[in-house]
Amino acid sequence: MSEFPHVLPTYNRAPLSFARGEGAWAIIGDGTRYLDLGAGIAVNVLGHAHPDLVATLTEQASRIWHVSNLYRIPEQERLADLLVAHSFADTVFFTNSGTEAAELAIKMARKYFHQTGQPERVEILTFEGAFHGRSTGAIAAAGSEKMVKGFGPLMPGFRQLPWGDLAALKAALSDQSCAVMLEPIQGEGGIRPLDDADLKEIRQLCDETGTLLILDEVQCGMGRTGRLFAHEYAGITPDIMMVAKGIGGGFPLGAVLATQDAAAGMIAGTHGSTYGGNPLACAVGARVMEIVAEPAFLSEVNRKGGLLRQKLEGLVAAHPDIFEAVRGQGLMLGLKCRIAPGEMVKAGYDQQILTVAAADDTLRLLPPLNITDDEIAEAVDRLDRAAASLNG
Repeated sequence: MSEFPHVLPTYNRAPLSFARGEGAWAIIGDGTRYLDLGAGIAVNVLGHAHPDLVATLTEQASRIWHVSNLYRIPEQERLADLLVAHSFADTVFFTNSGTEAAELAIKMARKYFHQTGQPERVEILTFEGAFHGRSTGAIAAAGSEKMVKGFGPLMPGFRQLPWGDLAALKAALSDQSCAVMLEPIQGEGGIRPLDDADLKEIRQLCDETGTLLILDEVQCGMGRTGRLFAHEYAGITPDIMMVAKGIGGGFPLGAVLATQDAAAGMIAGTHGSTYGGNPLACAVGARVMEIVAEPAFLSEVNRKGGLLRQKLEGLVAAHPDIFEAVRGQGLMLGLKCRIAPGEMVKAGYDQQILTVAAADDTLRLLPPLNITDDEIAEAVDRLDRAAASLNG
C-alpha cells in the first residue's frame, strides 16, 4: 500500500516546479523559461520578483513582521488610506485571502440589518457560476454541486439565480433580502462579464428595495480590467466589496471595503483576525497600490488588453476547431474553447506557456499587468503553436 501524500492531495498539480521568476517569466531549475499568463491566478499583478516589491518586503522584514491587531499598525493604516482615497469606501478590514473577505462581507451585510432592527433580512442572492471561496459560507453562497457535494449541511440563507437573469433577481428580491452578491466579471465561472447596463440596473434594484450590493472583485479588481476596480466602468458603487489576489502582488492579503453605513454594525469584538493586516502584507500592498492606481499605469493595461485581444481574435480565426470566441476586459481575458480547456493548458506546457482553465470551457489569460508588447506577441505565438499541435 502506498503511503498517503504528506501534502493533502486536493490539487491535480502539473508536473512543473519553478525555482524563480522574472517579470512575466517563471523559471524551472534547469533554466527553462515559461511565459506566465496565469500570474498565480491573477495574483502577480506586477509579475515575479518585481524590484520595488522585493525592496519593500525586505525593508519591512528587517523592521517588524507581526504584532497582531491588539495594537495600531501604521502600515495597515497607510494602505487603508490609499484604498479609501481610490474607491467608494469609507473603511477597510484586512484579511489574508479572498475567502476570508467573503466571510466578513456576509457577516457585515447580515449585521447591518440586525443593527437597523430588521433581523429577518438574512437572505443573500447570488448568481450561478459564481465563485466566492472555499469556506463553508462561501460554497453555500455559490451553491454549485462541485463545491458543495459532501459538505452539508450548508449554511442557510443563500439563493442562487441564473447568471445575469435580472427578471429572476427582481422576482427574488423580498422583505427577507439582505444583499445581492456578485462578481462584475466571473473568473472561475469562465471570464463572463456582466453588462454595464445590467450592473446599473442591479444597483437600482438594490436601492429600491433597501438591499445591500456586495461586489466580489477578488479576481477582477486591482487594475486587471484597466480600471482599478471593474465596477467603475458601469459608473456605480457597491456598499461592500471584497478584494484580494492582486492587492498583495503575490503576498497573501485580502480586504473588505465598505461604506460607513454598511459597516455600522461591525463594532469592537464583532470580527477579528490574528494575521490579517500584518505589517509585511500591508507594506507590500501599499506599494502595489501606489503603482497600480496610477492613471498612466491603468491606461497601459487598457492598451495592452486591446493589443492582446486583437491578437487573440486572430488566433480564434486561425483555429476555429479549437476556439470559439474571446471575452473579458483589459488583461482579464478568456478564450471560449470548443475542446476541454485543460487540453490547451497541457499543450501550452510543451510550448513553455502557462494558462489557467475555467468553467464554461474557457481558457483564462491573466498575465502580469506590466507584461510587455513583445511578450504579448510571444504569448500568442506560443498559443498558436499549442493550438496547432492539437489540430494536428
